[in-house]
Amino acid sequence: MLDRNVSTILGCDKSYEESKIVVFGAPFDGTTSYRPGARFASSAIRSESYSIETYSPYQDKDLEDICVFDAGDLELPFGNTVKALELIENFVLKILKDGKIPFMIGGEHLVSLGAVRAAVKKHSELNIIHFDAHSDLRDEYLGEALSHATVIRRCWDLVGDNRIFQFGVRSGSREEIYWGREHVYTCFYNFNELDTIVDMLKGKPVYLTIDLDVLDTSVFPGTGTPEAGGVTFFELLDAIGKVSTLNIVALDMTELAPPLDPAGASTSLALKLLREILLYVYR
Repeated sequence: MLDRNVSTILGCDKSYEESKIVVFGAPFDGTTSYRPGARFASSAIRSESYSIETYSPYQDKDLEDICVFDAGDLELPFGNTVKALELIENFVLKILKDGKIPFMIGGEHLVSLGAVRAAVKKHSELNIIHFDAHSDLRDEYLGEALSHATVIRRCWDLVGDNRIFQFGVRSGSREEIYWGREHVYTCFYNFNELDTIVDMLKGKPVYLTIDLDVLDTSVFPGTGTPEAGGVTFFELLDAIGKVSTLNIVALDMTELAPPLDPAGASTSLALKLLREILLYVYR
């Protein structure tokens, strides 16, 4: 996994040793509760990556000028959630111990838990910034404690109160929303209060998790649990730019499900967003 991948995401073709960011896929959607397909996201992004330029006109930066390594996709057992999370955790911890920034492409949102487990081991005071349509704060879903509907609650188990900051949330059960009021910070529907949180988190280690269904379904239909009323591409891009000024120690982008958007527009958007995130976070 730490040798150069034969097929790489555009611009992510530097060696592991020289790279500051390591991109890898976590193709797992074994707990998806509505429409599966997120396990195909990283392979689709990789195969479609030659449809865009390495240069970003938004930032006047180019992927060719930075060092990013594409480690390919982890081999995750589809029917074993616990083992899949363990493999993700071990891989992310290796990257962190080598002084690099892991950037995971899901997969369903539960894969974030494996990466957060690793990040907490390296950074005990970890904070989490969470962009999502769903609060993901259920304690269990259909009797399961490990689910894409419980992932942020499981992350809370690791970091505790006042360390998770959610934006764009517009869906959740009454129970989890009420529970969240007491334990996490949530800005519903948009990023209006992001500047305040960014100022508060200056100098602190941050894990950024982006569930792409935070985007409105009109621009991003290719996701397993779509929710109307989301943010635009430019609003998300602006928010990521603000968060990138923080000490991002690890991050992920989840819930692209390419088979659910046969036109390919969702994959194209995710790929473009990936380019912008890499250029923002690289330092």
